[in-house]
Amino acid sequence: MQTRPHVAVVGGGLSGLTAAYRLARGGAGVTLLEAGERTGGKLESSPVAGVPVDAGAESVLARRPEALRLISELGLDDLVEHPAPGPARIYSRGRLRAFPAGQVMGVPGDLRALARSGVLSWGGTLRAALDLVLPRTPVGGDVPIGAYITARMGSEVVDRLVEPMLGGVYAGRTERLSLDSALPQIAPVARTERSLVRGVAALKRRQAAAAGDGPPAPVFATLRGGLAVLVDALTEQAEKHGADLRTRTPVRELRPAPESGWVLDADGAGRVAADAVVLACPAPAASRLLSGAAPEAARELGGIDYASMAITTFAFRAADFPPELNGSGFLVSPREGLTIKAATFSSLKWPWLKEELDREHPGRDLVIVRCSVGRAGEERVLERGDGELAEAALADLRTVCGLRGEPLERRVTRWEGGLPQYDTGHAARVRRARAALAAAPPLALCGAAYDGVGIPTCIASASGAAEELLTAGG
Repeated sequence: MQTRPHVAVVGGGLSGLTAAYRLARGGAGVTLLEAGERTGGKLESSPVAGVPVDAGAESVLARRPEALRLISELGLDDLVEHPAPGPARIYSRGRLRAFPAGQVMGVPGDLRALARSGVLSWGGTLRAALDLVLPRTPVGGDVPIGAYITARMGSEVVDRLVEPMLGGVYAGRTERLSLDSALPQIAPVARTERSLVRGVAALKRRQAAAAGDGPPAPVFATLRGGLAVLVDALTEQAEKHGADLRTRTPVRELRPAPESGWVLDADGAGRVAADAVVLACPAPAASRLLSGAAPEAARELGGIDYASMAITTFAFRAADFPPELNGSGFLVSPREGLTIKAATFSSLKWPWLKEELDREHPGRDLVIVRCSVGRAGEERVLERGDGELAEAALADLRTVCGLRGEPLERRVTRWEGGLPQYDTGHAARVRRARAALAAAPPLALCGAAYDGVGIPTCIASASGAAEELLTAGG
């Protein structure tokens, strides 16, 4: 009679929880070891003005199916919400402006819309139009996003459109970020089309044709109560299927067992024997754990950098903002010299949050605003204390939005080393790391450091890791 395999999952963020749930549901014995006080990683919420507000990620990309499928599988369909109608804007050249139509991750596909938006100067717009007549820019291997798009369209497109978009997703810098890994929609266009503008326009037409004639599908979704609800449901279901989830249990050492499998030494858990391991921890921690058993993989993972960021969250009176202010929020061009890189008007964007505020504070008409701070290379900005960081964000809101009053409540959340940087050559680095693990006992890597930083991608990465080990153990 074959005994069921035992798998140790290192890391209890969304990826680790998803892997533990999939493994336990698939019949494996599972021990999850999380170093921190709680599971869930950057999916966390806490009260602001008496209502739960996400302190990290606040939405999932609805056009990728993995997150909504998992939400449905966990019985949370009735909690799914989509954003209220309302534009996102960009603060560029001293004022809030509409994003130009026809762009993909900030890369323009409609020069008339770009000119009408006013996001670029006239000189910047004319430089972007040169893309139509310039000879092809050869793209062989992976290249930095900034260098390629600057060659095609000029530096203003990078600084005032692409950089703000990618700063929100990766907290990264376009002079380092990989075209292949960070802009996978654009990379094939760069290799096959002479003109980037025409290539993006064709990509938008294909996307529109695939979507059909109905109303456009929502791009994002969340859960009533915040995305921490997903963590609670995953935890409950993983434990229901027999997974042992342990927090405050950092893994100090990982080594192959004498005969087969692995041995993990963890604070508070002693020695844990496992037939297989899932490393769902950040790449630096995975590198440290693999330094003895798989030094080549450890070297590759040690080359993945991380950026830190912070979220400042405020509750305001709606009357403190100009009455014409609406929409879901705005991004900030780094050329503007502000501290914040983005702001979300959370209670305008998410109807459930507005309902909760009105229920908690009848007749007061409050607004929740989240501001994001921190890009790669801006570590000194984050050295400020919480109070100073919040005051800097308030000053920027006054500059951009005409904010008049003081917040009723504020919260500062820091994510030290929170976002992996997909620098040039990232995909090849990950392939080499995984190839170097082929000779080791069964071990899978999953999480934001490898296949994509978004929630659906992390779920797909974790599900794939679980399937790989269940198949190997079967």
